[in-house]
Amino acid sequence: MATIKDIAKQTNLSASTVSRVLNHDETLSASPETKQRVFQMARELNYRTVKSRRMQNLVHQKEAGKTGDTKIGMVLLQSQEEEARDPYWQSIREGIEKESADRGITSLKLIRLHHMVKAKEELSELDGLVVVGRIDAQILESIYEYNRNIVLINQDAHKDQFDSIIFDYEKAASLAMDHLGDCGYKRIGYIGGTERISVEEAQALKKKVYTPDARKTVYESKMKQRNAYDRDLLFVKEYSIQSGYDLMKGAVGKDSLPEAFFIASDSMAIGAIRALQEANIRVPEDVAIVSFNDIEMAQFTTPPLTTVKIPTEEMGRFGVKMMLDRLEGREMPVKIMVPTTLIVRESCGVKQKKLAENHPLKDIHLEGNP
Repeated sequence: MATIKDIAKQTNLSASTVSRVLNHDETLSASPETKQRVFQMARELNYRTVKSRRMQNLVHQKEAGKTGDTKIGMVLLQSQEEEARDPYWQSIREGIEKESADRGITSLKLIRLHHMVKAKEELSELDGLVVVGRIDAQILESIYEYNRNIVLINQDAHKDQFDSIIFDYEKAASLAMDHLGDCGYKRIGYIGGTERISVEEAQALKKKVYTPDARKTVYESKMKQRNAYDRDLLFVKEYSIQSGYDLMKGAVGKDSLPEAFFIASDSMAIGAIRALQEANIRVPEDVAIVSFNDIEMAQFTTPPLTTVKIPTEEMGRFGVKMMLDRLEGREMPVKIMVPTTLIVRESCGVKQKKLAENHPLKDIHLEGNP
């Protein structure tokens, strides 16, 4: 069976150019003669596009009641170390793996960023790609040349070309900050991390570029609105339990500890609570905490974490469902905005606040209590 490489060799063009011509890429600057030469050679070599082959395969699979031959690439932009440090990414990955297993998909190829930029032509052999994390637009466009079935998780679609599954970071962070305000806290600190975005191919393995974090932006905006912003109450490092511990140790070492903290991930909050316990500072009696993500461990900490729940496993599952739907013929890109919820537990001090007579929070339900 003829391949894009065969056509490229016969026409003295790059495989990338041939792929873009065959996929009718309107952004490609190629002469009508060049395009005609590519299509003519494709006919002579009896080439069938990847899409047409995939569609035929999927029709046969659907008729047979199975999707086991579907080949999906799970593109993880985090390193193994970054993924291990942050259960947020692990949960999305588990959702993809579980839904693939439930759908009978046996070929789920794990692709890390360093592999993807070196061997992109392998991507054309896959039916589709589920990309987890924030990726630079230039890398995404170059991947698109090799595989046009792409679902993005945790990143909005570029130019509405791709399916995407996201949540409203600003709304989610506002749930945390507004809750702390409703609890009556005035002096609120922030502990957060930096989120890396992959950059263009030539720099992808040499340089780290960070994207603005909406959680930090919302924190700063809310505190300025309340005329309570203090730059000395911001503590930022990488996202990890160790960073949460280190940053809280630094906060404890300052002259005056805030009444409460908005901590941008549960992992960091777990480390921060450990640092407070070592300093004999009680949570929530001395310092209240609201965090972000609602990982499984959040309900088992001491005290249990009040946190904003992000449905990460469901995001991973939706990624597979959207991919299968696209492979069955849907061409219009779809965006799913998943909901976020504030899960109120003990770390924010709301239990103590509810005991106050006529307190505005007295009707809030604390998870796990009647």
